[in-house]
Amino acid sequence: MPLSVTTIGFDADDTLWENEQFFRSSEKHFANLLAPYADIADLPQRLLEVEKRNLESYGFGIKGFTLSLVETAVEVTEGKVPATIIAEILDAGREMLRHPVQTLPHVAETLEQLTGRYKLVLVTKGDLFDQERKLAQSGLGDFFDAIEIVSNKDTGTYERVFSRHGNGAERGLMIGNSLKSDIVPAIEAGAWGIFVPHELTWVLEHVEAPIENPRFRQIEHLGQLTTLLEEIG
Repeated sequence: MPLSVTTIGFDADDTLWENEQFFRSSEKHFANLLAPYADIADLPQRLLEVEKRNLESYGFGIKGFTLSLVETAVEVTEGKVPATIIAEILDAGREMLRHPVQTLPHVAETLEQLTGRYKLVLVTKGDLFDQERKLAQSGLGDFFDAIEIVSNKDTGTYERVFSRHGNGAERGLMIGNSLKSDIVPAIEAGAWGIFVPHELTWVLEHVEAPIENPRFRQIEHLGQLTTLLEEIG
């Protein structure tokens, strides 16, 4: 019989609060800015290629995204993009960094129900300053026993997190909207992986769901988590 869960890891972006919608909005604004200067039919693909290329250098987050927008603008216009457009792209990036945090439904009440019953750990990747800003603005920080802001989420990440803040991965559970970052590597580490789909998830976070793994579950929203935990034990 599997050991009971003692530690729960929560993803942040698009699990606790909205995130991807602001990237999508900025991409639309970006396309409008470049329309007079370049053929934008394949702009989303060109931007994605630049983002993939830059992940190793810039990591995840708004700052890296903004630099990728600038680089894409230079590439698709063959270096002819006006400085005024570059300035507008940078302004859009700063606006994203200032945007108020919008928590998702059922988040606060679920965290309140779980506090004291489990050790709760926020496990998020991205820019340190931006993630700290969003956590502070969300008002959710006091629910968590530990905060882990990491550069990437892989099997080793979850092994370390659940060993550091719990009784090992076997008694850990990770919940999030990204199969690639939150679910698959957590399960590979030996933890439970609870998938909460979000209607907007970055294409680079898409992988096949491990539906045949006994430690994989999927719920519609965080409000269903407490009931699922009773079933898991």
